[in-house]
Amino acid sequence: MNARMLAWPMVIGGLFALMAVMAGAFGAHSLRGVVDGRGLEIFQTGANYQMYHALALILVSVLSGFSLPRRPLNLAGVFFAAGILLFSGSLYLMVLTQSPALGAITPIGGVCFIVGWVLVVITGLSAPKSPEE
Repeated sequence: MNARMLAWPMVIGGLFALMAVMAGAFGAHSLRGVVDGRGLEIFQTGANYQMYHALALILVSVLSGFSLPRRPLNLAGVFFAAGILLFSGSLYLMVLTQSPALGAITPIGGVCFIVGWVLVVITGLSAPKSPEE
Protein backbone atom coordinates (compact mmCIF):
# COMPACT_ATOMS: atom_id res chain seq x y z
CA MET A 1 0.00 0.00 0.00
CA ASN A 2 1.25 3.46 -0.91
CA ALA A 3 1.34 5.80 2.08
CA ARG A 4 0.27 8.75 -0.09
CA MET A 5 -3.45 9.02 -0.52
CA LEU A 6 -5.44 11.64 -2.35
CA ALA A 7 -6.28 14.04 0.48
CA TRP A 8 -8.83 16.27 -1.22
CA PRO A 9 -11.58 13.60 -1.51
CA MET A 10 -11.24 12.86 2.22
CA VAL A 11 -11.59 16.53 3.16
CA ILE A 12 -14.40 17.28 0.71
CA GLY A 13 -16.14 13.99 1.57
CA GLY A 14 -15.97 14.76 5.27
CA LEU A 15 -17.38 18.26 4.73
CA PHE A 16 -20.17 16.95 2.50
CA ALA A 17 -21.01 14.26 5.09
CA LEU A 18 -21.15 16.91 7.82
CA MET A 19 -23.43 19.04 5.66
CA ALA A 20 -25.63 16.01 4.86
CA VAL A 21 -26.24 15.44 8.56
CA MET A 22 -27.03 19.11 9.00
CA ALA A 23 -29.35 19.10 5.96
CA GLY A 24 -31.14 16.00 7.25
CA ALA A 25 -31.67 17.60 10.65
CA PHE A 26 -32.80 20.87 9.07
CA GLY A 27 -35.27 19.01 6.88
CA ALA A 28 -36.64 16.93 9.73
CA HIS A 29 -36.97 19.75 12.25
CA SER A 30 -37.19 23.09 10.47
CA LEU A 31 -39.06 22.26 7.29
CA ARG A 32 -41.84 20.20 8.87
CA GLY A 33 -44.97 22.30 8.64
CA VAL A 34 -43.31 24.70 6.20
CA VAL A 35 -43.29 22.44 3.14
CA ASP A 36 -45.62 19.59 2.26
CA GLY A 37 -44.81 15.90 2.69
CA ARG A 38 -43.55 15.57 -0.89
CA GLY A 39 -41.18 18.50 -0.32
CA LEU A 40 -39.82 16.83 2.82
CA GLU A 41 -39.34 13.60 0.89
CA ILE A 42 -37.45 15.38 -1.90
CA PHE A 43 -35.26 17.22 0.61
CA GLN A 44 -34.50 13.94 2.41
CA THR A 45 -33.58 12.30 -0.90
CA GLY A 46 -31.05 15.06 -1.44
CA ALA A 47 -29.57 14.52 2.03
CA ASN A 48 -29.43 10.74 1.56
CA TYR A 49 -27.67 10.92 -1.80
CA GLN A 50 -25.31 13.56 -0.45
CA MET A 51 -24.30 11.24 2.40
CA TYR A 52 -23.88 8.21 0.14
CA HIS A 53 -21.59 10.12 -2.17
CA ALA A 54 -19.72 11.90 0.61
CA LEU A 55 -18.81 8.39 1.80
CA ALA A 56 -17.92 7.51 -1.80
CA LEU A 57 -15.47 10.44 -1.81
CA ILE A 58 -13.87 9.10 1.36
CA LEU A 59 -13.69 5.66 -0.31
CA VAL A 60 -11.89 7.25 -3.27
CA SER A 61 -9.33 8.72 -0.87
CA VAL A 62 -8.76 5.38 0.86
CA LEU A 63 -8.54 3.44 -2.42
CA SER A 64 -5.98 5.91 -3.73
CA GLY A 65 -3.58 4.64 -1.07
CA PHE A 66 -3.47 1.24 -2.77
CA SER A 67 -1.61 0.33 -5.95
CA LEU A 68 -4.47 1.37 -8.18
CA PRO A 69 -4.59 3.76 -11.13
CA ARG A 70 -5.00 7.23 -9.64
CA ARG A 71 -6.38 9.08 -12.66
CA PRO A 72 -9.77 7.31 -12.79
CA LEU A 73 -10.04 7.52 -8.99
CA ASN A 74 -9.34 11.23 -9.05
CA LEU A 75 -11.92 11.70 -11.80
CA ALA A 76 -14.43 9.60 -9.83
CA GLY A 77 -13.98 12.00 -6.93
CA VAL A 78 -14.58 14.99 -9.20
CA PHE A 79 -17.76 13.42 -10.56
CA PHE A 80 -19.01 12.48 -7.08
CA ALA A 81 -18.46 16.05 -5.84
CA ALA A 82 -20.14 17.51 -8.94
CA GLY A 83 -23.02 15.08 -8.49
CA ILE A 84 -23.55 16.18 -4.91
CA LEU A 85 -23.63 19.83 -5.92
CA LEU A 86 -25.93 19.29 -8.90
CA PHE A 87 -28.19 16.48 -7.65
CA SER A 88 -28.56 17.24 -3.96
CA GLY A 89 -28.09 20.97 -4.42
CA SER A 90 -30.86 21.19 -7.00
CA LEU A 91 -33.23 19.19 -4.78
CA TYR A 92 -32.52 21.42 -1.78
CA LEU A 93 -33.02 24.58 -3.83
CA MET A 94 -36.13 23.21 -5.51
CA VAL A 95 -37.75 22.63 -2.11
CA LEU A 96 -36.50 25.80 -0.42
CA THR A 97 -37.42 28.12 -3.29
CA GLN A 98 -40.48 26.11 -4.37
CA SER A 99 -39.17 26.27 -7.94
CA PRO A 100 -39.92 22.95 -9.64
CA ALA A 101 -37.96 24.05 -12.73
CA LEU A 102 -34.73 23.46 -10.77
CA GLY A 103 -35.57 19.76 -10.97
CA ALA A 104 -34.26 19.88 -14.55
CA ILE A 105 -30.71 20.07 -13.12
CA THR A 106 -31.13 17.00 -10.91
CA PRO A 107 -30.62 14.36 -13.65
CA ILE A 108 -27.29 15.95 -14.59
CA GLY A 109 -26.12 15.32 -11.03
CA GLY A 110 -27.42 11.76 -11.28
CA VAL A 111 -25.36 11.21 -14.41
CA CYS A 112 -22.32 12.53 -12.53
CA PHE A 113 -22.91 9.92 -9.82
CA ILE A 114 -23.18 7.18 -12.44
CA VAL A 115 -19.98 8.29 -14.17
CA GLY A 116 -18.20 8.36 -10.79
CA TRP A 117 -19.21 4.76 -10.07
CA VAL A 118 -18.22 3.66 -13.58
CA LEU A 119 -14.79 5.17 -12.93
CA VAL A 120 -14.52 3.23 -9.67
CA VAL A 121 -15.30 0.03 -11.63
CA ILE A 122 -12.70 0.97 -14.27
CA THR A 123 -10.18 1.49 -11.48
CA GLY A 124 -10.88 -1.99 -10.16
CA LEU A 125 -10.62 -3.55 -13.60
CA SER A 126 -7.33 -1.71 -14.20
CA ALA A 127 -5.78 -2.85 -10.92
CA PRO A 128 -2.44 -4.61 -11.32
CA LYS A 129 -2.60 -8.37 -10.93
CA SER A 130 -1.12 -9.75 -7.73
CA PRO A 131 1.97 -12.00 -8.07
CA GLU A 132 -0.07 -14.99 -6.84
CA GLU A 133 -2.39 -14.85 -9.87
